[in-house]
Amino acid sequence: MTELNQPGPGADVAAEADLDVQAGNGSDNTAPGETADLTNKSVIKATVLLSELGRHRAGITVTELAQAVGMTRPTAFRLLLSLEQTGFVDRVDNRYTLGWEMARLGRLADPYAGAVARVQPILEEYAAVLKETLSFAMVREALAYDVIAEASGSRYLNVTMYVGETYPVHASATGKLMLAEMSDEEVAEALPKKLEAYTSRTITKPGALIKELHAIREQGYAVLDSELEEGLFVVAVPVRDVGGALVGIVSVNGPEQRLKSDSLPDTIEQLRMASRDIAKALLGIDQGNS
Repeated sequence: MTELNQPGPGADVAAEADLDVQAGNGSDNTAPGETADLTNKSVIKATVLLSELGRHRAGITVTELAQAVGMTRPTAFRLLLSLEQTGFVDRVDNRYTLGWEMARLGRLADPYAGAVARVQPILEEYAAVLKETLSFAMVREALAYDVIAEASGSRYLNVTMYVGETYPVHASATGKLMLAEMSDEEVAEALPKKLEAYTSRTITKPGALIKELHAIREQGYAVLDSELEEGLFVVAVPVRDVGGALVGIVSVNGPEQRLKSDSLPDTIEQLRMASRDIAKALLGIDQGNS
């Protein structure tokens, strides 16, 4: 029979937390300089363990884990027991990995939630003006991005750039803009010698792509003309921070017969206006008419 009052594996951790509260560290009436006194060292240590576990997908022993983070083995063991009990850590053959609860919370977390709320109304405003689909991608690193928001135009025939999807850098307007941020040498090193062809108009030679990147740098926008899919036309404009660094890309997507027309210069100007509005909404930057 289980003893209901028997301390569980996390008793030591809970005791530390109780001591913090008893010492007066649980009050909300705290001056800014006293914030450090409110931190619970056991919680901080537990998050350090979780971060390190994320680097060892095949699992790691408690001894190895303790050494990796500079913690004593008994302390690491007590914390792991508590984390295992709550599902944040899993243990198989005395090797620890991140548990199912971490996976569940990871799926719920949205690093772009705040950005989407600011960007979406702007996309909808300009999609209504242009009557075409607008999308916005956040840049993660040199050649990685996430499409985080989209607004459809009022046409019956629309193009969808799926949120969460990524596209080949050499065959997407967003990818070309990102490549244009790099030097010719960096581009040549990053790309394979033969680029995959998606249509007869896909640029498959790095030299030809680099030549187009020169034009993109000069004009400040990128165009995709039936290079990923026949009839798909995309124009993309950068969104930059106050230092000029690329933080995002706004694009308009539609059929070639509608976008590739005499009104293209007006479409590009509308995109630039959308870019300025997004920079102001996301970063508080008023770029005026620059």
